[in-house]
Amino acid sequence: MCSLERARHAKAPTQFPMSDKERSLRLLNEEIIACRKCPRLVEYRERVAREKRLAYRDWTYWGKPVPGFGDPEAQLLIVGLAPGAHGSNRTGRMFTGDRSGVFLYQALYDAGFANQPTGATPDDGLILRNLRITAAARCAPPDNKPLPSEILNCRGYLEREIDILRPRAVLALGKIGWDVFLGILKHRGTIPARVGYRFAHGAEVDLEAGLRLFGVYHPSQQNTQTGLLTPVMYAKVLRRVRAFLEQSGVSLETVPGAQKRKRSASV
Repeated sequence: MCSLERARHAKAPTQFPMSDKERSLRLLNEEIIACRKCPRLVEYRERVAREKRLAYRDWTYWGKPVPGFGDPEAQLLIVGLAPGAHGSNRTGRMFTGDRSGVFLYQALYDAGFANQPTGATPDDGLILRNLRITAAARCAPPDNKPLPSEILNCRGYLEREIDILRPRAVLALGKIGWDVFLGILKHRGTIPARVGYRFAHGAEVDLEAGLRLFGVYHPSQQNTQTGLLTPVMYAKVLRRVRAFLEQSGVSLETVPGAQKRKRSASV
């Protein structure tokens, strides 16, 4: 039995009353999971789930849109691109099950936002504190490239997620996540255009009502294995994000079990 199936048959944890945010996010997640707006993505995600990769032949793939994951009281929202075909499309949890997630969750653990450095399966005990991870597109796209129309179809979900959370900081993983978030602000009339907000690794922009947007390169295998992106580069930005939140009055208790990796003085 695969990990996802074991999770489904596991004993239910003790239930506590849900907050308004938790309730709203649960309803949003249910709507996202049922979405079939983009025929190309529906066909692709379901075909991948049927055919599978040989290494995961014993898995029951998720094969549906992937909702956001993390703390419902998060003050930091990470916006990625889209689920990986054999990563989140397999596991059903953002950035879980592929090399991008290996890099990202190690960095979040080192920064004190996650209780463990790995996120491989939905039942692995991973907990995020003060952080929620979402994406511009919720279905795995062919060649990791969602069409502009497909991202537009998903934009309403991201807008509602932002409205529910009302985060103090947003961290965009890559230019598409950056542009999609700014596109929402432009659509709402908060900014006149995206032109004045140039993406770069380490970019930092102050927006409305004390909100700050940070940018980093996407932790894709292409970026991490070529040296374009390193753990030290992510650590620097995440420290700035954490410092901003603390200066904004956000209480950032490190997740139980998390510890910061020792860095050299040059980090």
